[in-house]
Amino acid sequence: MNFEYFVVKRLISTKKYKSSISAPIIKIAITAIAIGVIMMLVSFATGLGLQEKIRDKIAAFNGHINISSYDNNSSKVSLIPVSTEQDFYPEFKSVEGIEHVQAVATIFGVIRTETDFEGVIVKGVGEDYKWDYFKDFITAGQLPDFTSKLNDQILISEYLANRLQLKVGDRVPTYFLRENSERPLVRGFEVSGIYDSGFQEFDELYLIADIRHIQRINDWEENEVGNFEVFVEDFDELDQKGNEVYENTGSFLDTQTISQKYYSIFEWLSLFDFNIALIIGIMILVAGINMITALLVLILERTQMIGIFKALGAGDWSIRKIFLYNAAYLIILGLFWGNLIGIGMLALQKYFKLIPLDPRTYYVTEVPIYLNWDYILFVNIGTLILCMLMLLIPSVIISKISPVKAIKFE
Repeated sequence: MNFEYFVVKRLISTKKYKSSISAPIIKIAITAIAIGVIMMLVSFATGLGLQEKIRDKIAAFNGHINISSYDNNSSKVSLIPVSTEQDFYPEFKSVEGIEHVQAVATIFGVIRTETDFEGVIVKGVGEDYKWDYFKDFITAGQLPDFTSKLNDQILISEYLANRLQLKVGDRVPTYFLRENSERPLVRGFEVSGIYDSGFQEFDELYLIADIRHIQRINDWEENEVGNFEVFVEDFDELDQKGNEVYENTGSFLDTQTISQKYYSIFEWLSLFDFNIALIIGIMILVAGINMITALLVLILERTQMIGIFKALGAGDWSIRKIFLYNAAYLIILGLFWGNLIGIGMLALQKYFKLIPLDPRTYYVTEVPIYLNWDYILFVNIGTLILCMLMLLIPSVIISKISPVKAIKFE
């Protein structure tokens, strides 16, 4: 057992230390570190959670990358069909990191009931459609099945269902306009499921149906669709994969990532990265200042001890290490309580959804939580290292203490 460890152990365990004048300062320092850790964990969990949740909701309706004809001119409905006989469909083998490709089509329609009507965009999907995101959105009924023969099942949003007073099993007459006909074409659909994404911009518009209905309404061939939606494996590589997809598609096709299509939303989301960095900087600075104060008080309180150690031949660095080890113990104590309370709060919100949000402002119905060991370890290790580095400077005061004067110190 070395000299520094023995002294630190004695300092931590002694009742005199716990009841000393530095005790309130130490408690404040530990509390500051704990609060700082809680704030950093909350900022990471909520910031990353909100980014991921909104990103997934946009991807559920658009994919990560959209491939369509240039003639569609960024329209929300499919104007010019695209053949499915493409090198990238059904698998995008020329670009690595592509998870899935699906063919879809959209058309404008009007739902009419006995008491009301509503304009919608009918999104046609097929058996290759990725339902992963919608599974979490279902509030009633079930997902439609488009894997076999053509059927009339549709998925409608809770927003539209409430406005039109529809429920699972109801028949929904929908009217479509055709270019070469003055009379609208009527299709009767059956509500198989109701979803609520919390993203009102999409919920008030989209109705999911079989793509074969849109192909028939538009007089398209079986191999003609409106556009392709591409999903990437790693969203952080979206811009890079978007450029690669563009380079590996025909000259008559245009590609657009969701970050380009919904630029303002993703610019707003990017502000969360700055907010997280700002909170981390402020919290570490506050925790560091409190620990510096606590260390200086400890040094002042133990001036006689420092003088005795120096008189016995202890070096400045050995004595500095005693106080740095002691400070590290206090930091770890603050980290423990901060993690215990912080992760506990985040887990409660994640599984019990205690704090709601206005979806019209935040696009989500409750505060989303993203829990990951990566940023938890980053916060803890980073806080410990940075606080210890900040304490190296005030610990230099130990080398300025004279043994003779320190032994006489009262």
